[in-house]
Amino acid sequence: MPYTVKTFSQTSEAANALSSARRTHYMAGGTLIMRAMNEGDQSFDTVIRSTDPTLSQIKQSAARIEIGAGATMAQVMASSELAFLHSAAHAVGGPAIRNIASVGGNLFARCPYGDFTAALLVLDATVSVAGGYSGHDMPLEEFLAVRNREPHQLVSAISIARPATSDAFRFLKFSRVKPARKSVLSIAAHLPQSGGRVSGARIAYCGMAETPIRVPAVERSLEGKPLDEASIAQACAVACEGTSPSTDPIASDWYRREVAPVYLKRLLMGQTSRRA
Repeated sequence: MPYTVKTFSQTSEAANALSSARRTHYMAGGTLIMRAMNEGDQSFDTVIRSTDPTLSQIKQSAARIEIGAGATMAQVMASSELAFLHSAAHAVGGPAIRNIASVGGNLFARCPYGDFTAALLVLDATVSVAGGYSGHDMPLEEFLAVRNREPHQLVSAISIARPATSDAFRFLKFSRVKPARKSVLSIAAHLPQSGGRVSGARIAYCGMAETPIRVPAVERSLEGKPLDEASIAQACAVACEGTSPSTDPIASDWYRREVAPVYLKRLLMGQTSRRA
């Protein structure tokens, strides 16, 4: 079927066009939309784009970093200020995909995709949503809860907190070699410590629910404890509490529940990503 493409120079204009018509989708890098178009998706007939350069900017402050929603995974990997996110950005496809896949687009990726979003979840991320000629900010968790019910939202930027220390942020992806790099699950953690004990634990999964999710049971089990063998064992015992993994061509829900504690343990012990 034919599609109409409308391009705007300002984010506000694109947001207004996106929200004023039902059968529209916004396209940033295009890794999701182009696939839908190639498969003949008839749920939309108009593609909205914006060439606003602010969508690709990365801005730093003392405590937080704002990443434009149009910034690509390759841009993230090229930024020394975002060195802690390099492993999460590298988890998104191969080099060709990372050159076009955007940070904002990853927020809309359906599991088992969306690995990068799990990393943002543990960094106290807030999402800036452009709405016509106004906008608002919302916590990433809240955004993920409503993204499918309110699809005509144009994300302009994502703000994240800097990790407390260089080793406080951790990311691990468990993927299949065939199909290449498709995620069974990924886990992100922010584990700041005070006096040798975890203080403010945040753990997130991708692949263990419909959207990337925080895992409060694991966070509670680690809070206030040294990151030792005993506390890691307690965390792994509740690794799947509150999750609802699905079965897809990559893995079954049973398999994801079986491997989640294994890979959570590896992450908490500081091990790197693995492939099946």
